[in-house]
Amino acid sequence: MRFPTRRGAALWLAALTLATGLPALAQSWPDKPLRIMVGASPGGGTDILARMLAEKFAADFRQSVVVENRPGASNTIAADITAHAAPDGATLLLATNTGQAIAPHLLKLKFDPLKDLQPVGLVAVMPNVLVVSAASPYKSVKELTAAMLDKPGQLKYASSGIGSTQHIAGEAFSLATGTKAIHIPYKGSSQAHIDIIGGEVTMMFDSTSSAMGQIRAGKFRPLAVMSDRRAAELPDVPTLAEAGVKGADVQTWYGLYVTAGTPKPAVDALVAELAKVLKLPDVQTRIKGLGGEVGALGVDQFADMNRQEFERFRKLVRDANIKGEGL
Repeated sequence: MRFPTRRGAALWLAALTLATGLPALAQSWPDKPLRIMVGASPGGGTDILARMLAEKFAADFRQSVVVENRPGASNTIAADITAHAAPDGATLLLATNTGQAIAPHLLKLKFDPLKDLQPVGLVAVMPNVLVVSAASPYKSVKELTAAMLDKPGQLKYASSGIGSTQHIAGEAFSLATGTKAIHIPYKGSSQAHIDIIGGEVTMMFDSTSSAMGQIRAGKFRPLAVMSDRRAAELPDVPTLAEAGVKGADVQTWYGLYVTAGTPKPAVDALVAELAKVLKLPDVQTRIKGLGGEVGALGVDQFADMNRQEFERFRKLVRDANIKGEGL
């Protein structure tokens, strides 16, 4: 029998370490607390979903999971932190299409959202909903559109900020109807809601996750959902297409990401955990209660969807001549 040389033994030991290291990582990860970065203020749809996931992840991984809110720059501050974090799977990002598909066409970012963030999975999709104050004279999309045509550039619509899905939805509506309204950006949906209810602003193309509370409280009147089918929580509210407006559907989707370069066993563990959590009855009830649908895409399908949305919003930003000033 030939015994290996010292160099051969070293190579054999290195190969053995590599072969056994990945299963070891899969068994030991996570070996420290996790954090979920959120690019929005506390209390909004993204924050609500992130805290729901953090609670489930902490119980299953037996590690503390902290939600960190870093609002600003069209949701991209949190994404930037995640993109530049150590690729050890300890920093996650709950993002929306605002930061992942819209903001890159409005801002000069120091990271590439398609290359520097590893998709884990789609969490939820929430249709945007066109709302006015319950005291508004407009009771249908037809009435609202007629008023916008009669008073071009005079009615106002609110959003949670320049480059948000609410902003994009408003511009998509204007393009589809040949109307023009004044965009009033706020630092968050809750501030915008105050002025909608008070009549300072005419309308908002809000996400259902944000607007459902005001709708249920009777303070908002929903005129249409901006999706291809009616929302389960709003069965009596027509889609925009049913109301006569086509080509303006905008939805807010929420996805989980981790820093690119994170070892595959850690990514696989996150993918499996997210899939498990999204099947829990209480989680499904919570997402549906926000007017949304539970994510049902695998990691590769979600990555493809992100790329398609990236290109779709690139065109919409260009066609609507949306600029990033003020972000």
